Amino acid sequence: MGTAAASPEQGVWRIDAERLWSRLMALARIGATPGGGVDRQALSAEEIESWRTMIDWAVSAGLEPSTDAAGNLFIALPGADRNAPPVLAGSHLDSQPGGGRFDGVYGVLAALEVLTTLSEHGVRPQEDIVCVAWMNEEGSRFAPGMMGSEAFAGVRSLEAVRAVRDADGIAVADALDALHAAFPALRRRPLGFPVAAYLEAHIEQGPVLEAQECTIGVVTGIQGKKTFDIVIEGERGHAGTLAMADRRDALEAFTRIAAALYAEIGGHDDAVKFTIGRLQVEPNAPSVVPERVTMRIDLRHPDNAVLGYLGQRLAALCETFAAPCSVRVTALVDAPSNGFDPALQQAIARAAGSIEATHMPILSAAGHDARHMAPLCPSAMIFIPCRDGVSHAEHEWAEPAHVAAGANVLLNVLLPYAGAGEGETP
Repeated sequence: MGTAAASPEQGVWRIDAERLWSRLMALARIGATPGGGVDRQALSAEEIESWRTMIDWAVSAGLEPSTDAAGNLFIALPGADRNAPPVLAGSHLDSQPGGGRFDGVYGVLAALEVLTTLSEHGVRPQEDIVCVAWMNEEGSRFAPGMMGSEAFAGVRSLEAVRAVRDADGIAVADALDALHAAFPALRRRPLGFPVAAYLEAHIEQGPVLEAQECTIGVVTGIQGKKTFDIVIEGERGHAGTLAMADRRDALEAFTRIAAALYAEIGGHDDAVKFTIGRLQVEPNAPSVVPERVTMRIDLRHPDNAVLGYLGQRLAALCETFAAPCSVRVTALVDAPSNGFDPALQQAIARAAGSIEATHMPILSAAGHDARHMAPLCPSAMIFIPCRDGVSHAEHEWAEPAHVAAGANVLLNVLLPYAGAGEGETP
């Protein structure tokens, strides 16, 4: 599992790999599923319990926990200048309903481990270095996701976030107030304070690093994403009496639309990712002609020009193939591709080299909170492999050696900010 402590005297700093792994497994028990995964929904009782655990670990290491109005958790290693913009590193604690032990939480615990290591060695940086756990990255309980980072970055208003409700009708506002009520003594930071830099460690959630037998992915950017809610309106009718020629069958219209979308949008080029991920048919009765079909579409591409074009074509194809039904296309998410800071990418590559870890540039196919930090400050991501590229599943897995390597890279990238390493701040 690697060395168990930092060793600055030998020229290369290292985190406590055993402590990091044991904490990953400890948080995996909060919301554990029978299949070995995790169900820890945003703003749930399980997430509140994970906050308690994180705060206990932070306080025991001499670190300072705080929060903000959007329910983001911050844990700071205090710097000499408490008014200077801090450096942030982290990810998220919430999971998919049948998620794994590493998605999101690895980046938070890697950042906490870095701060704990620095604190143990008496490091006092010039500015605060802060571990962050963003609220509701996954969007599985409250949709869409990335609410905490979007509110922090000003992409979405706090009022809009608080108005969202889950499937049981519970509003974010009520769940967020309950979270804050559970920690009445926790200091409240202003929402969207200035940040000097942002780093996020994460499992790849894809097969590339494993296939290339590479330990560290230097993430160049995140591909763009659009999501759409599409409602096809027809007319209900009796399955035994209504002639085929007289029907306005919403499901039949769906089959035409779906075929056209898969052929033109999904087949545009090798880089496109097109998914119809949710389908609802009404009244969904065996002897009734369907009157309404609702579907949710996820469209991704690394080229913003192509993504924009495909989004326009998607709406046009829906209109073309809907008749005799009507169709309504509503855009839900419009997140363009973004690149990450070149200097931070170089620092990640150097840090990987310093611990003799193989590394390669890689584009993130999945979305992350780092997307919203990139316009605010120099930002970057560190990927480690996950077995068979599996994520958002109970059998998601990362090797202990890779977990340690990613955290060691994060540590050595942050050292110049801490004033504890050689070289200039990226």
